[in-house]
Amino acid sequence: MIHAGTWRPECPVSLSDLRYLRIPYLGFDGKRHIGEIIVHRRVAKEVAVIFAELYRIGYPIHSMRLVSDFGGSDFRSIEADNTSAFNCRGVSTGRKRWSKHAYGLAIDLNPVENPFVFADGHTAHRASRPFLKRRRRDNTPASRAMLLHHDAAVKIFRRYGWQWGGDFRSYKDYQHFAK
Repeated sequence: MIHAGTWRPECPVSLSDLRYLRIPYLGFDGKRHIGEIIVHRRVAKEVAVIFAELYRIGYPIHSMRLVSDFGGSDFRSIEADNTSAFNCRGVSTGRKRWSKHAYGLAIDLNPVENPFVFADGHTAHRASRPFLKRRRRDNTPASRAMLLHHDAAVKIFRRYGWQWGGDFRSYKDYQHFAK
């Protein structure tokens, strides 16, 4: 059975094209956890492999729950520093079109440590402000979770053909990977 998450009939992808995954991840507490994520069926096996590689390299993840646990609110999911994928919503830049998340073809990884940064340099999330300067200050899980251009975690996604929002020009979306 497929967990529906935030799916509804007007979503641009059919429910049968989505897959619910339970994925092991290394938490900020250094322990193994099982997370939940929904992705498009075309990338489900690949996503499982990517997260296995992230686990193998010791990349920490704060939380991995379905956006439906936050009432479908992308803002609330980000505030909880939640790694997520499928969310039937429009793009966050204000344009009237579906986000890649609405197709299950995008993943947001540790969004507090990897904020969406508007062109003017600000972020909508107070907890993300210390992470606007993209350099590690220490060896805490939060600092290690920060994605930088040459990090192994970014390279893993790129190896599978995922684009990283840290490469966007007019704004930065450091949490975002899209297929």
